[in-house]
Amino acid sequence: MTPAGKNLMNIIILGFGFMFIFTAFQTCGNIEQTVIKNFNNTEFHGSGYTSMAIIYGVFSASNLMAPSVVAVVGPQLSMFGSGLLYSGYIAVFIRPLTWSFYTASVVVGIAAAVLWTAQGNLLAINSTDSTIGRNSGIFWALLQFSLLFGNLYIYLAWHGKTTISDKDRQTVFISLTVISLVGTFLFFLIQRLDTEATTREGGSSDTCEPLLPADPTEGSLTVTPAEGRCSQAWNAFKKAVQLSITKEMLLLSTSIAYTGLELTFYSGVYGTCIGAMTRFGDDAKGLIGLSGICIGLGEILGGGLFGMLNKCYSCGRNLVVLLGLLTHYLAFFLIFLNIANDAPIASQDGTHLEAYITPSVTVALLCSFLLGLGDSCFNTQLLSIVGYVFRENSAPAFAIFKFIQSISAAVAFFYSNYLVLHWQLLIMALVGFLGTITFFVAELVVAATRRDSDYSSI
Repeated sequence: MTPAGKNLMNIIILGFGFMFIFTAFQTCGNIEQTVIKNFNNTEFHGSGYTSMAIIYGVFSASNLMAPSVVAVVGPQLSMFGSGLLYSGYIAVFIRPLTWSFYTASVVVGIAAAVLWTAQGNLLAINSTDSTIGRNSGIFWALLQFSLLFGNLYIYLAWHGKTTISDKDRQTVFISLTVISLVGTFLFFLIQRLDTEATTREGGSSDTCEPLLPADPTEGSLTVTPAEGRCSQAWNAFKKAVQLSITKEMLLLSTSIAYTGLELTFYSGVYGTCIGAMTRFGDDAKGLIGLSGICIGLGEILGGGLFGMLNKCYSCGRNLVVLLGLLTHYLAFFLIFLNIANDAPIASQDGTHLEAYITPSVTVALLCSFLLGLGDSCFNTQLLSIVGYVFRENSAPAFAIFKFIQSISAAVAFFYSNYLVLHWQLLIMALVGFLGTITFFVAELVVAATRRDSDYSSI
């Protein structure tokens, strides 16, 4: 196999590994609050929202040390170890205990930072300037398919159920644990690169600089591998701190924070709201899975559509972001009309209240699709502008991206324990508006540079 073919195969394996792991994890996050409400054990006092707040809070802090872990262990083993910890978090739900539930939340937050840092490393070292867009697209598409398969399984498994029994819970989470483990072991199929062959084929000027060098001793005979890796990690940390206070990153931070808020909403809160709506009938629990499928369809359609549009038209990132905001505003308005205000914090029995229209399953699923579509608008364009502005320092720039996004998600999961639906929608509407305005300003700041480049949005 040629070096280019080996690189592409590694990207596909990487995408499939993440697809399996996040089929399990995102499905777990989508249903865990509903499962906990139906857990028949007076000794368990955990909250799915609190767990996710812990995960994203630890994830954010752990981004500071993740490069060091990947430097010492290597990206492949880092992803394997992180995958095992993800599987352990999911397995906790087979027999939940409060202490193990929250302990696993802390551990998987650390694992998330290491997993995504290693993913960025492998994506970079298997790509060149001419293939990074294609490879990112392949990875994104495979990752987003995780929203379809896991939620389809939930819909079929819980179809027609009004409560989730212990047997139902155990069956689902044993299956999800196995699926996560399959993805984890797929990482062992990633092949080691022949650096010289890759250089001959791609050319040194066309190769994307990886987060960590393939050989940390290269260029210095006096530095040991461990010292070289730690030095590289320390330099990456300092660069991330420097980039975090640049004008462009400060402007983009509000938009990035908004993606964290709406990530929390569509990946955990909205599914809980649908499951709590007794007015949807006996199949409300099964609709959680169907809602996740609709979100996934919106994500995949939006990512592919705007990727193609930006190659065919010079419509600009601003237009796509504005479309994303309007799409989310439409979803928020319909949710406001369709879902009861107390749905996010309703008891195990759900809510018998109505909003402002007769509750409609069709409207609820349309909102799921719109949430996914709007999310893809924001994320594809943020990836585009961050990758363009910080092209020479993409690894620390994307570490900052994840840092801001995960802090925002942690805050949102925390307040989801206490705030009714209308307050949550208002917070997202306001931050989304501010994030769109600051994105426009950031785009103006880099417009002069962009005119001298043939770069196009991914």
